[in-house]
Amino acid sequence: MNSWRGLLITLLLSCSCVAVAAEDGEKDKVESRAVVTGAPVPPVAPPPRDSVTEGTVMVAGRTVEYRAIAGTLTVGSADPQDAALGPDGQMLADSGEKMLDPAKPEEAPATARIFYVAYFKKDAPPETRPLMFLYNGGPGSSTMWLHMGSFGPRRVVTTDTQHDPGAPYKLVSNPYSLLDVSDLVFIDAPGTGFSRIMGKDKEKAFWSTDQDAHAFERFIRRFLTKFDRWNSPKYLFGESYGTPRSAVLSAMLQSVDLNGIVLLSAILSFSNSVDLARWNPGVEQPYAFALPTYAATAFYHHKLPKQPAALEPFLKEVEKFAMEEYMPALLEGSELREARKQAIAETLHLYTGLPVAYLLKANLRVSGGAFSKNLQDADGITTGRLDTRYQGPDYNRLSEEADYDPQSNAISAAYTTAINHYLRSELKYGDTQTYKPTIYQEGNPPAFQWDLRHQAPGGPPAWVSFGGTNVMPDLATAMKANPKMKVLLTGGYYDLATPFFQGIYEMRHLPIPQELQANIRYHYYEAGHMVYVNEGILRLFHDDVATFIHETSGVK
Repeated sequence: MNSWRGLLITLLLSCSCVAVAAEDGEKDKVESRAVVTGAPVPPVAPPPRDSVTEGTVMVAGRTVEYRAIAGTLTVGSADPQDAALGPDGQMLADSGEKMLDPAKPEEAPATARIFYVAYFKKDAPPETRPLMFLYNGGPGSSTMWLHMGSFGPRRVVTTDTQHDPGAPYKLVSNPYSLLDVSDLVFIDAPGTGFSRIMGKDKEKAFWSTDQDAHAFERFIRRFLTKFDRWNSPKYLFGESYGTPRSAVLSAMLQSVDLNGIVLLSAILSFSNSVDLARWNPGVEQPYAFALPTYAATAFYHHKLPKQPAALEPFLKEVEKFAMEEYMPALLEGSELREARKQAIAETLHLYTGLPVAYLLKANLRVSGGAFSKNLQDADGITTGRLDTRYQGPDYNRLSEEADYDPQSNAISAAYTTAINHYLRSELKYGDTQTYKPTIYQEGNPPAFQWDLRHQAPGGPPAWVSFGGTNVMPDLATAMKANPKMKVLLTGGYYDLATPFFQGIYEMRHLPIPQELQANIRYHYYEAGHMVYVNEGILRLFHDDVATFIHETSGVK
């Protein structure tokens, strides 16, 4: 993926979208398979009925009995329209709105039928039972990754850092399910999984920063009403692009005070992405934020000129250099003296293992894709992006940047298989439907047509905004509006999609009063973007999130 189109596809920050969506050959065929215009659009079928099943899971030596509900809720693309809809998407009789011709669904305002799986602990009073909404990112990814890998009652087993043989894969009871402390709702974004979008201009209505968050906001309000959970402690859990979604969503959820937000592998300001830094000259901080991840990766693969004794003290040293010496040097631009440039390159060599000559040729600025390609270039090996512990053979020995992500290739088949088998065989839902891991399927717009423009609370309209998308003001607004809400920032040292130091920097630069910084907690692990693929890390992750819920829910 050396073209700008490939780079933008690579930017997609879900732990999934590169895995299943970035198949350039298939994307190139989209235009030649366009649907013939003028063909009649079939009437929209009614949503399938909810499926209710029961199960048990053993967590920390205790058996949790639960009820699982797989179903959909329909939301509108605007508040007035949404208020006129029932949960099945039909116009409410007392809404006062004109009924639309069911034979002309293409003329109807856009709606999203959002699929979810909710797990409720049996015989637990709602007021004493926390409720967490979980979703992946992309933008444009389903939530099969969190559902099948993290805190649900079942998880798929993959060999950490390895590409397993094909099916059959192992689906097991999850001893690290979060059901011991919270009810869980896994949500597939509009157009992904079993979620569907319908009506006029449906893609524009839901596939953008703000409209996506509005859809989740409306879903959450409907869910709280349907299941009488308004008085439960409430949490958001977003991974990757799910973290900016959580930031925007938290500001939108007026009159719904959240107890907490968990951000996994976060990015709130897209100007900080090291994937796009070379296309954004003059913005130097992404290179500094990525340096500790480069160092952690070189440490893991034993590519450093001198191997440190331990990772975390080494990273503290690298962070100090990145902020106090490396970034100031980059900010000098063409005024940087040659001797100083040489000295910086030599130190970067000590921290990354990359040759000094290469670092000088790169003008001290190494993108994420270039690092993945060059760290193990002498061995013909490409280093992972979502999890840099993974590696695989180069696709093209002459490429400037990595052509693929070895971690995505290693685990995508297992997760796709697991969600399709589990939903149909155990939850008894979706026999006649296609589960879409991402929105980037044949006939849909390619990845780079997602509208990342955003209107911050009180800011100018999205269409007059300048610069990269930045949702830090949204999270800051939510924290100031609800100063009791807590935030847990989590991630992996080996994540090159959303480098950990960049997430820490963003939290420390939120426009909030200094005292609200105490509401933010941090936990980082020796893992990648999807910290839960490593079972030992998943155990720690469960305990940290469970402690966060215990301390913020008010439930004893």
